[in-house]
Amino acid sequence: IHISDLSWTKKIKHPSEFTQIGAEIGVVVLDVDKENRRLSLGHKQLEENPWDVFETIFSVDSVHEGTIIEINEKSAIVSLPYGVEGITTLGHLTKEDGSTAKIEEKLEFKVIEFSKDGKKIFVSHSRIHEDVQKKEENAKKKATNKAIKKVKDNVEKTTLGDIASLAGLKSEMDKDNAKSEE
Repeated sequence: IHISDLSWTKKIKHPSEFTQIGAEIGVVVLDVDKENRRLSLGHKQLEENPWDVFETIFSVDSVHEGTIIEINEKSAIVSLPYGVEGITTLGHLTKEDGSTAKIEEKLEFKVIEFSKDGKKIFVSHSRIHEDVQKKEENAKKKATNKAIKKVKDNVEKTTLGDIASLAGLKSEMDKDNAKSEE
């Protein structure tokens, strides 16, 4: 059994993480290679592929509680519900106060990408408060734009007719000023 055929959800690095020598496990024959006298076996195929269901549960933009279980140089692994693991970059571990999340910390994570074929879920904690901030900024912009439009609508607009009338009024005033100076 190849390690990729042991579990649908767990990233197994060595078979000893899943079973031990001499233990009995249920398997399915995946392939028969008569020339090399080999059988390819699979254990995970005994169950339905949960990634079909996970695709609906962990849809992009959905939010789930997760626990950080591992942090390395560039990324972190997050334990999500249903025994699934998500991956995130260190930049997406930034909390609202600017600090970085640590191992064993429980936080809300937003799904930013789901790959059924790659069996990967990319999540972000920082995207949650960034999105809230963007919504607030957009609401402020909308309110400001609405106020500006209201002011613009209430301001009287000058027309060419008004300009002509003002020019006529100015020339009359100039004539009156010229007469009074004489």
